[in-house]
Amino acid sequence: MAEQTKHVHHGSTPAAWTAATLALLSFLVGAIGVATQIWVIFWVALGIMVVAAITGKVMSAMGLGAR
Repeated sequence: MAEQTKHVHHGSTPAAWTAATLALLSFLVGAIGVATQIWVIFWVALGIMVVAAITGKVMSAMGLGAR
C-alpha cells in the first residue's frame, strides 16, 4: 500500500505571488503617500491592498493556490 504524502507549497503559488506582489506595491505607494503627505495616494494604496486580497482569493478559488 502506497503512503500518500501531502505536498507542501509553502505559499509558492501563482495566487500567493500575485497577492504578495500587489501587497508590496500597495505598501510602497502608501509609504510614498504618507512621506509626501498626499493623502489621495495613501487611499489609493489602501485600494490596491483590497485588490490584492480579492485577487489572491479569486486566483486561489480558480485552482492557482495551495490546496
